Amino acid sequence: MQDGKALTWVFPPVRPHSSESEREREGERCGGAGMRHNIQTWWPPVTSIPPNLFFSNILYNPNPISTIIMHFRNPIKPHSSKVLILSVASILLLALLSFLLFFSLSSASHHHSPRHSPPHFPQPITPRPSTASVPPQIHQACAATRYPETCDASLIASNRVPPDPKPIDVILSALWVSLENLKTAQSMVKDILDASAGNQNRTTAAKNCLEVLHNSEYRILSTMEALPHGKIKDARTWMSAALLYQYACWSALTFVNDTQQVNKTISFLDSLLGLSSNGLSMMASYDIFGNDIGSWRPPKTERDGFWEPSGSSEGSGLGFKGGVPTGLRPDAMVCKGGNGCYKTVQEAVDAAPAKAGDRKFVIRIREGVYEETVRVPLEKKNVVFLGDGMGKTVITGSLNVGQPGISTYNTATVGVSGDGFMASGLTFQNTAGPDAHQAVAFRSGSDLSVIENCEFLGNQDTLYAESLRQFYKSCNIQGNVDFIFGNSASIFQDCLILIRPRQLNPENGENNAVTAHSRTDPAQTTGFVFQNCVVNGTDDYMKLYYSNPKVHKNFLGRPWKEFSRTVFIQCLLEALVTPQGWLPWSGDFALETLYYGEFNNSGLGANLSARVTWSSQIPAQHINMYSVQNFIQGNEWIPTTS
Repeated sequence: MQDGKALTWVFPPVRPHSSESEREREGERCGGAGMRHNIQTWWPPVTSIPPNLFFSNILYNPNPISTIIMHFRNPIKPHSSKVLILSVASILLLALLSFLLFFSLSSASHHHSPRHSPPHFPQPITPRPSTASVPPQIHQACAATRYPETCDASLIASNRVPPDPKPIDVILSALWVSLENLKTAQSMVKDILDASAGNQNRTTAAKNCLEVLHNSEYRILSTMEALPHGKIKDARTWMSAALLYQYACWSALTFVNDTQQVNKTISFLDSLLGLSSNGLSMMASYDIFGNDIGSWRPPKTERDGFWEPSGSSEGSGLGFKGGVPTGLRPDAMVCKGGNGCYKTVQEAVDAAPAKAGDRKFVIRIREGVYEETVRVPLEKKNVVFLGDGMGKTVITGSLNVGQPGISTYNTATVGVSGDGFMASGLTFQNTAGPDAHQAVAFRSGSDLSVIENCEFLGNQDTLYAESLRQFYKSCNIQGNVDFIFGNSASIFQDCLILIRPRQLNPENGENNAVTAHSRTDPAQTTGFVFQNCVVNGTDDYMKLYYSNPKVHKNFLGRPWKEFSRTVFIQCLLEALVTPQGWLPWSGDFALETLYYGEFNNSGLGANLSARVTWSSQIPAQHINMYSVQNFIQGNEWIPTTS
């Protein structure tokens, strides 16, 4: 940190336990592609005080008068007449420092990286202070989280919970704690960026970090606004995304952890993840059990035999009819000639008003191939792309992680962050070859987005369904390695999913996975749902497959993260889908926590006799949990058609 800045340091540094292979994966996804180099790792002791580190009690008492800021500087010799007074003051300050350090140790985060057990923390040598005056609701709410001790300590220290709180008061206090620590994390990342001139990889990671942390802040604020108004489904969705964005920043930095400054920030983010997880867990219990806080419990998943109440809709929800509305009048036109219209799609996006409320800004994109990188930022809501049809209106690019300073996040030909995005009649393409590794055609972090009659063409990581609620209708998606991935709550209905040849020498064989869902927390409301889709191969791939089926293996998905969730419902799975159905990521990682479900699928690839033991068959009585209405609340925001 720069001199004069105070850190809101709630927990001691925590060493994230990530394997080298995971670091490579995360770095490529979030900010460190092509960043493989010798890493010199520095980890401060959990009880040490780094130089120039300032402690603030902002989370212990919101009253600025009592804020304590301790500057560790070279001592200045006092005048002899003031020695006694300053000595007493020094003793008092040291006592307060000991108290703060005790709180830090007693509240150490137990957040853990996806592949390893929580790190072991030293026990405080001082007995914990009396909590007789602490509202019992704090302990009850925290008992429903994954990290109850951290939860207790942070809420008690925050002094934000009223004497006789309602359950929602406790949740809002937990979110406030997360938000305040997030602001500190943003400041720390800004300092990394300032110190990274000349280091392209670290600069990319820091810039991506700042973007996703800004998104996280926006989603937490939206959550805090929605909760008092009873919008619990929206709140859970947005907080799930806020946690995802914090994790993405942590992931990006772990791949460029070559300085003390970066590692200190990684440790702080690790603790922040635990705080945000706790708030999200409380919200899950509040949604299920309401104000009966005594019934709250830690989050469970389908793998634990737990199914959330799924409303009044019946069946799989395949009867839902909705999509991009017809008859939309364009507000802007894009064409190749440039006569009376914008020459690029990005120019038209830039013309869209920021924060335009519920009004749609419709961009008509005439037939043609548009070679450009397009970004729809967070403030541009309800932007609509209307093309002349798949294969006619094409937005194409070739960014890939093999290029210097480019991460998977940055490779997207089209990247959308603004909510309410819609698209119809287009092709999104990344032409990087099968040897270029990660190369995204379309990335979406748009809540309430609807994509219909669109085509997504790529190889590895074609469609990055990053976060929030998304609906894909009658789309064509092509790729080979994890080509539908992310941590969104997405439903794919009536889509054609085709596997393409993967290698420059494809006759050698390969293992392809259609999906790689990345849910990191059991309370996140995310997952991939495929309804009435077809899984097959392109003509070129099927020629290869039938030439030697034993070496060409294709799977429905593999677990990118610990609580990965993907289901296929009433889909046609063609012969190229292996009998095992699903592919492990590495060893037994996530095999006991993921949920991979199937229901009433057909085709030669739907034979269940040889399925892996860690996949599931969805019970018929719970199939409606994955309907458009229940899983993404689509009946409330997707325009319906007759």
